[in-house]
Amino acid sequence: MKRTKTVFVYGFAVFAAFFGAGNLILPPYLGFKSGPDWWLSALGFFLTATIIPLGALMAYSRLQGTMLDFGNKVSSRFSLVLCILIYLIALLLPCPRTAAVTHEMAVAPFTDSSPLLTSTIYFTLAAVISLNRGRVMDLLGKYLTPIIGLILLAIIAIKLFFDPGAAAVGHFKQPLISGFLEGYQTYDALAGLLMGGVLVITIQNSRKGADFAEKKRLIAGSSLVAMSGLFLIYAGMIYAGSRMGGTADDAIERTSLLRLLAETTLGQTGSLFLSMLVGLACFTTAVGILVGSGDFFKGLLKGSERAYRITVITGAIIGILVGQLNVSYIIKVAIPVLMFIYPIVITLILLNVVPGKWASSLAFQIVVLTAFVFSIPDFLGFLLPDSSVADIQNYLPFAKEGLGWLLPTVISFFAVNFYLKARN
Repeated sequence: MKRTKTVFVYGFAVFAAFFGAGNLILPPYLGFKSGPDWWLSALGFFLTATIIPLGALMAYSRLQGTMLDFGNKVSSRFSLVLCILIYLIALLLPCPRTAAVTHEMAVAPFTDSSPLLTSTIYFTLAAVISLNRGRVMDLLGKYLTPIIGLILLAIIAIKLFFDPGAAAVGHFKQPLISGFLEGYQTYDALAGLLMGGVLVITIQNSRKGADFAEKKRLIAGSSLVAMSGLFLIYAGMIYAGSRMGGTADDAIERTSLLRLLAETTLGQTGSLFLSMLVGLACFTTAVGILVGSGDFFKGLLKGSERAYRITVITGAIIGILVGQLNVSYIIKVAIPVLMFIYPIVITLILLNVVPGKWASSLAFQIVVLTAFVFSIPDFLGFLLPDSSVADIQNYLPFAKEGLGWLLPTVISFFAVNFYLKARN
């Protein structure tokens, strides 16, 4: 009984950490663009937004170490570079996006203030709290997540049982792949690597008498609870977005669609309340990223407080500059970056989940290298769509859909294991 309670407590904590309010704008828009094929897009979205992150957390239950352990079988230098890259991406993209979402959801509908003013005030406050390590954000996060969760469940229930609305027109030629790639924008796979380490440390500190197997069960159980919660919210919001046909214009922005969805189900007051809560929840996410990044570089430089302060201040400055941009633009800019980093991250997560006999150091090195090499055409194809890279993509299966790395990586995994088995 006590272990079950502990699993749910940690599970809700992990759910709150993943439940970045900036991600709420993604599922309704995906459903709206998918129309009657919403369930196919949802399947693709679940793979990158819940299943892969769950794999990362399950891998932590086996490793019970840090993010550096995920890539050590490739090489310690590779693992260090990857971790630094992940934290830099977090500071450059998802962290500033929280300010942009806050402006478009909670500020722009009510005032004419500039997005630069919003991002400046937003990240000045975030930096002050991060530098002073106040408990106010823990308290906000503790109460905000359940309230937002209840509001979203109310929206989903109204759309499901009382006001289903009309089905939207589908715009995706391949809704499954479109959902898979849209899931990149949640950054949940990267969050799995970041938050899994925090969960391991938390359980190790609170359950010092527990053995390895007991800690493994706690981590795995907490992870299942957290991802089940995410699955429920994501699925419901994708469906709700798919029932906005005739209500929203085809050219509507992601933030505007979420606000309109709240307004049509909960009324003007409910929409206002949700906008304010989303803004506050985005703020807790931004502070979490600043603090987590500062802690990483502080640990990297032997506990240097100066490194922590510089990281937080630099992250806040980046947030001010990038956070003033339009949300849709930040999402568009992120596409080539995510097309490059996600194949490597997904590959590492899966290699740490499969049985150890299939995940030798040679397998890690060959398979990760394959994912890296074949992600380059996807990366360049989105960055330079009119370049000669298109010729390469013609010869790679799924490359035009942004998944040119997938088949070569799978083949290399089986090939290297077949070679090792034959050699032995």
